[in-house]
Amino acid sequence: MSEEKDYSADSIQALEGMEHVRMRPSMYIGDVGSRGLHHLVYEVVDNSIDEALAGHCDKVSISILEGNGIRVIDNGRGIPVGIHKKEGVSALQVVMTKIGAGGKFDKDSYKVSGGLHGVGVSVVNALSINLKASVFKEGKIYVQEYKQGKEQFLVREEGTTDLKGTEVIFYPDPEIFEVLEYQYDILATRMRELSFLNKGLTIVMTDERPESKNEDGNSPGETFYSEKGLSEFVEFLDGTREKLIQNVVSVEGEKNGIPVEVALIYNNSYAENIHSYVNNINTHEGGTHLSGFRRGLTGTLKKYAEKSGMLDKLKFDISGDDFREGLTAIVSVKVQEPQFEGQTKTKLGNREVTAPVSQAVSEMLNDYLEENPDDAKQIVQKVILAATARHAATKAREMVQRKNPMGGAGLPGKLSDCASKDPAECEVYLVEGDSAGGTAKQGRDRHFQAIMPLRGKILNVEKAMQHKIFENEEIKNIYTALGVRVGTEDDSRALNMEKLRYHKIIIMCDADVDGSHIQTLIMTFFFRYMKELIENGYLYIATPPLYLIKKGKQSKYAWDDNQRKDYVNQMKGSGSESSVHVQRYKGLGEMNAEQLWDTTMSKENRTLRKVTIESAVEADRIFSMLMGDEVPPRREFIEKNAKYANIDT
Repeated sequence: MSEEKDYSADSIQALEGMEHVRMRPSMYIGDVGSRGLHHLVYEVVDNSIDEALAGHCDKVSISILEGNGIRVIDNGRGIPVGIHKKEGVSALQVVMTKIGAGGKFDKDSYKVSGGLHGVGVSVVNALSINLKASVFKEGKIYVQEYKQGKEQFLVREEGTTDLKGTEVIFYPDPEIFEVLEYQYDILATRMRELSFLNKGLTIVMTDERPESKNEDGNSPGETFYSEKGLSEFVEFLDGTREKLIQNVVSVEGEKNGIPVEVALIYNNSYAENIHSYVNNINTHEGGTHLSGFRRGLTGTLKKYAEKSGMLDKLKFDISGDDFREGLTAIVSVKVQEPQFEGQTKTKLGNREVTAPVSQAVSEMLNDYLEENPDDAKQIVQKVILAATARHAATKAREMVQRKNPMGGAGLPGKLSDCASKDPAECEVYLVEGDSAGGTAKQGRDRHFQAIMPLRGKILNVEKAMQHKIFENEEIKNIYTALGVRVGTEDDSRALNMEKLRYHKIIIMCDADVDGSHIQTLIMTFFFRYMKELIENGYLYIATPPLYLIKKGKQSKYAWDDNQRKDYVNQMKGSGSESSVHVQRYKGLGEMNAEQLWDTTMSKENRTLRKVTIESAVEADRIFSMLMGDEVPPRREFIEKNAKYANIDT
């Protein structure tokens, strides 16, 4: 084995300048909203994770600071500070001010790297109002500060230390970002995920903002550490589901020079939950590693099932889908030069990855099935049940799609359609109840707004078999109204959106407990069966006001309790609160058509919340916990979050 080369100033290669970053930030971090803001943290943490992957770091600490700054510290080797031959300045300055500069382009420094496209910390620097980088190396502290990506002084020594590693403190630039407040839960979810993907690495997360301190005056924080890696990840994800087999099946090793790690378990649900990663990046569009996993799983299980004789009485073929019902799995590979494709650059395209993953999964399952015949029998019985249900679902799905949704005759009778046929300007409101639906029909703009009333609570798809879902009247109406097609040869849940009739699908429910439940049921359905609509940004939630505040001829609407108090105080003047009339809207039906239009449907006044998937893994866990059969985790969640609920007493 050859000795690892020194990680020095010459390991850093500058590829190109970074003039564009501040002008077009979305090209580099996705957007300038909440997602882009949090992405800055991930870029800095990725550098620390790369040090861990290379075996030089075992602890990373992330803190949210007062004023929504971020501090990331690791105990790695520290960014090189020597003079870079080509650039003539410290390598630290090159890393922080040149796009594409970093050790991850030098194969001697990092075998694999988590950072996408080498964008990295220089982009974070460019989009920060100020940033301070400190390197702890060889007993000394080296420091450089920057404003909006420009260095304020040359790298200088500032004292001595026993520490080793790098500290980066940055504050996002308000000129760039629409949102500046960091959400602790979003960051903690990603750090938990990274700890599972990098076993043996300790990740400490704290929120040091004064406003976040708890009643005891302490800052919220968590330490994430995983000893078993993906096995523990699968157990965490499946903690809210009833297990079919008791043990997680897992494998870790290197095939054809590619490190592969896989863990899976079966449960009694009807959902398929497979999450794939390349170099710690969640590839939610899948790719060649996911294809390899599916091939290995289907081939091995099918062979075992046929050999066992349990399929002899089946009158139809089993498909790949049937082997994945009730499956929770994580597939993680490390690739030296990942090639990404797909709309969001999160689909792996490296063909050389498929065979190693397929082989690893096949060997792992073969061993497990031979050693655990009882579990093997349970899995095969689950597959047969899934195949039977799929056969029934195919017929039910054909019933949903037998009419042409573009022709008026094929649309549900309850749908009040809009005049425009341009999906980009059309929107449909899924409204709770016929009464509110009637009000919405009167108040809408008929040119571009369609109304689809839903009767009562739609089916909880988390607990229902696929054919029951397609037989459900309300769900059939949603499919038909939207004009989408569902199911392909490869994937019975894949969505064809070529004939999608609306680019805004808006859930509009009462602002009470029942309304929140119906909202959650509808979102569960979309997440499980129409996830592509969410990923394309087509799903929204309407926000009707909670209160109408009136005094004489003066009236205002309030969307929360703080707003209500402010308006009451404004209107009462020097008088008493009793002089102001406050009406609490419990249902949409309490508003007339004009009020509903003014507050909730008019483009000028309304507030729509776009439904996005920040973490597919966490969304999967939350939906299974809220809508599944296991009561204790749901009770714990409700007790923890009850303070945020708006419940009338």
